[in-house]
Amino acid sequence: MSFPKVIRGRAWKFGANIDTDQIIPAKYAIYSLDEKELGKHAMEGVPGREGWSAGVAQGDILVGGSNFGCGSSREIAPVAIRGAGISLVIADSYARIFFRNAINMGYPILQSPQAAEGVDEGNELEVDLEEGIVRNFTKGDEYRCEAFPTFMNELLHMGGLVPWVRQRLEERRRVATARG
Repeated sequence: MSFPKVIRGRAWKFGANIDTDQIIPAKYAIYSLDEKELGKHAMEGVPGREGWSAGVAQGDILVGGSNFGCGSSREIAPVAIRGAGISLVIADSYARIFFRNAINMGYPILQSPQAAEGVDEGNELEVDLEEGIVRNFTKGDEYRCEAFPTFMNELLHMGGLVPWVRQRLEERRRVATARG
Protein backbone atom coordinates (compact mmCIF):
# COMPACT_ATOMS: atom_id res chain seq x y z
CA MET A 1 0.00 0.00 0.00
CA SER A 2 1.37 3.39 -0.94
CA PHE A 3 0.08 6.81 -0.02
CA PRO A 4 -0.17 9.68 -2.44
CA LYS A 5 1.91 12.77 -1.82
CA VAL A 6 -1.24 14.93 -1.70
CA ILE A 7 -4.58 14.02 -0.17
CA ARG A 8 -7.77 15.98 -0.68
CA GLY A 9 -11.04 15.64 1.22
CA ARG A 10 -13.76 17.12 3.38
CA ALA A 11 -13.01 17.80 7.04
CA TRP A 12 -14.80 16.14 9.94
CA LYS A 13 -14.11 18.05 13.17
CA PHE A 14 -13.83 16.52 16.64
CA GLY A 15 -12.84 18.07 19.94
CA ALA A 16 -10.18 17.38 22.54
CA ASN A 17 -9.58 14.17 24.48
CA ILE A 18 -11.31 11.81 22.06
CA ASP A 19 -10.39 8.44 23.55
CA THR A 20 -10.07 5.04 21.93
CA ASP A 21 -13.36 3.82 23.42
CA GLN A 22 -15.10 6.74 21.71
CA ILE A 23 -13.28 5.99 18.46
CA ILE A 24 -14.37 2.34 18.47
CA PRO A 25 -16.52 1.21 21.40
CA ALA A 26 -15.38 -2.10 22.91
CA LYS A 27 -18.68 -3.81 22.11
CA TYR A 28 -17.74 -3.67 18.40
CA ALA A 29 -14.06 -4.44 18.86
CA ILE A 30 -14.70 -7.89 20.32
CA TYR A 31 -16.86 -9.14 17.45
CA SER A 32 -14.80 -8.28 14.39
CA LEU A 33 -11.34 -7.30 13.22
CA ASP A 34 -12.63 -6.52 9.73
CA GLU A 35 -11.58 -2.97 8.90
CA LYS A 36 -14.76 -2.06 7.00
CA GLU A 37 -17.00 -3.51 9.70
CA LEU A 38 -15.14 -1.59 12.40
CA GLY A 39 -15.36 1.52 10.21
CA LYS A 40 -19.15 1.34 10.29
CA HIS A 41 -18.98 1.98 14.03
CA ALA A 42 -16.10 4.45 14.13
CA MET A 43 -16.65 7.46 16.40
CA GLU A 44 -19.95 6.06 17.70
CA GLY A 45 -18.78 6.61 21.25
CA VAL A 46 -18.66 10.38 20.71
CA PRO A 47 -21.96 11.90 21.90
CA GLY A 48 -24.05 13.04 18.94
CA ARG A 49 -21.95 11.15 16.39
CA GLU A 50 -23.82 7.85 16.28
CA GLY A 51 -23.92 6.71 12.64
CA TRP A 52 -21.23 9.24 11.73
CA SER A 53 -19.42 6.93 9.33
CA ALA A 54 -22.43 6.72 7.01
CA GLY A 55 -21.76 10.32 5.94
CA VAL A 56 -18.03 9.90 5.34
CA ALA A 57 -16.85 9.86 1.73
CA GLN A 58 -13.74 7.84 0.88
CA GLY A 59 -10.75 10.14 1.32
CA ASP A 60 -12.26 12.55 3.85
CA ILE A 61 -10.04 13.93 6.62
CA LEU A 62 -10.64 13.82 10.38
CA VAL A 63 -9.48 16.86 12.35
CA GLY A 64 -9.19 16.49 16.11
CA GLY A 65 -8.26 18.54 19.13
CA SER A 66 -5.59 17.88 21.71
CA ASN A 67 -4.78 14.44 23.13
CA PHE A 68 -6.55 12.62 20.29
CA GLY A 69 -6.60 8.84 20.79
CA CYS A 70 -6.05 8.89 24.54
CA GLY A 71 -7.23 6.04 26.75
CA SER A 72 -6.44 2.40 26.23
CA SER A 73 -3.85 1.08 23.81
CA ARG A 74 -6.57 -0.26 21.52
CA GLU A 75 -4.65 -0.93 18.31
CA ILE A 76 -7.81 -1.09 16.25
CA ALA A 77 -8.73 2.56 16.87
CA PRO A 78 -6.81 3.86 13.82
CA VAL A 79 -8.00 0.78 11.88
CA ALA A 80 -11.64 1.75 12.54
CA ILE A 81 -11.06 5.34 11.43
CA ARG A 82 -9.37 4.16 8.22
CA GLY A 83 -12.17 1.62 7.71
CA ALA A 84 -14.71 4.45 7.79
CA GLY A 85 -12.99 5.97 4.75
CA ILE A 86 -10.88 8.64 6.47
CA SER A 87 -7.62 9.10 4.55
CA LEU A 88 -5.71 10.76 7.38
CA VAL A 89 -6.09 12.41 10.76
CA ILE A 90 -4.82 15.86 11.70
CA ALA A 91 -4.90 16.83 15.37
CA ASP A 92 -3.55 19.39 17.79
CA SER A 93 -1.76 16.56 19.61
CA TYR A 94 -1.98 12.78 20.04
CA ALA A 95 -1.73 10.26 22.79
CA ARG A 96 1.62 8.55 22.22
CA ILE A 97 0.23 5.01 21.89
CA PHE A 98 -2.38 6.07 19.29
CA PHE A 99 0.31 7.90 17.32
CA ARG A 100 2.59 4.86 17.35
CA ASN A 101 -0.21 2.42 16.47
CA ALA A 102 -1.19 4.55 13.46
CA ILE A 103 2.37 4.81 12.19
CA ASN A 104 2.99 1.09 12.73
CA MET A 105 0.04 0.27 10.48
CA GLY A 106 1.11 2.79 7.83
CA TYR A 107 -1.72 5.25 8.48
CA PRO A 108 -0.83 8.94 8.12
CA ILE A 109 -1.55 11.22 11.04
CA LEU A 110 -0.27 14.77 11.24
CA GLN A 111 0.09 17.18 14.12
CA SER A 112 -0.93 20.79 13.53
CA PRO A 113 -2.35 22.97 16.29
CA GLN A 114 -3.03 25.64 13.62
CA ALA A 115 -5.16 23.32 11.50
CA ALA A 116 -6.95 21.86 14.53
CA GLU A 117 -7.96 25.39 15.52
CA GLY A 118 -8.63 26.85 12.07
CA VAL A 119 -10.49 24.06 10.25
CA ASP A 120 -14.27 23.81 10.55
CA GLU A 121 -16.38 20.76 9.79
CA GLY A 122 -17.13 20.53 6.09
CA ASN A 123 -14.10 22.57 4.96
CA GLU A 124 -12.40 21.27 1.82
CA LEU A 125 -8.78 20.45 2.59
CA GLU A 126 -5.70 19.47 0.66
CA VAL A 127 -2.77 17.99 2.56
CA ASP A 128 0.74 17.69 1.18
CA LEU A 129 2.21 14.90 3.30
CA GLU A 130 5.82 15.43 2.27
CA GLU A 131 5.80 19.20 2.70
CA GLY A 132 3.66 19.21 5.85
CA ILE A 133 1.17 21.75 4.48
CA VAL A 134 -2.60 21.76 4.95
CA ARG A 135 -4.51 24.00 2.54
CA ASN A 136 -8.03 24.98 3.50
CA PHE A 137 -9.75 25.82 0.21
CA THR A 138 -12.98 26.82 1.95
CA LYS A 139 -11.31 29.55 4.02
CA GLY A 140 -8.29 30.26 1.81
CA ASP A 141 -5.94 29.45 4.71
CA GLU A 142 -2.79 27.40 4.92
CA TYR A 143 -1.43 25.60 8.01
CA ARG A 144 1.89 23.92 8.74
CA CYS A 145 2.24 20.40 10.08
CA GLU A 146 5.19 18.63 11.53
CA ALA A 147 6.56 16.68 8.57
CA PHE A 148 7.50 13.06 9.18
CA PRO A 149 11.17 12.09 9.24
CA THR A 150 12.40 9.91 6.38
CA PHE A 151 12.05 6.67 8.34
CA MET A 152 8.38 7.33 9.15
CA ASN A 153 7.67 8.28 5.53
CA GLU A 154 9.18 4.94 4.51
CA LEU A 155 6.83 3.16 6.93
CA LEU A 156 3.82 4.97 5.44
CA HIS A 157 4.82 4.21 1.87
CA MET A 158 5.54 0.56 2.71
CA GLY A 159 2.17 0.11 4.43
CA GLY A 160 3.43 -0.03 8.00
CA LEU A 161 6.04 -1.56 10.24
CA VAL A 162 5.52 -5.22 9.35
CA PRO A 163 6.01 -4.79 5.57
CA TRP A 164 8.99 -2.49 6.25
CA VAL A 165 10.66 -5.11 8.49
CA ARG A 166 9.93 -7.88 5.97
CA GLN A 167 11.63 -5.88 3.22
CA ARG A 168 14.67 -5.18 5.39
CA LEU A 169 14.98 -8.87 6.32
CA GLU A 170 14.70 -9.89 2.66
CA GLU A 171 17.38 -7.35 1.69
CA ARG A 172 19.72 -8.75 4.37
CA ARG A 173 19.01 -12.32 3.23
CA ARG A 174 19.87 -11.38 -0.37
CA VAL A 175 23.13 -9.72 0.71
CA ALA A 176 24.08 -12.70 2.87
CA THR A 177 23.29 -15.14 0.02
CA ALA A 178 25.32 -13.07 -2.48
CA ARG A 179 28.31 -13.12 -0.13
CA GLY A 180 27.98 -16.89 0.01
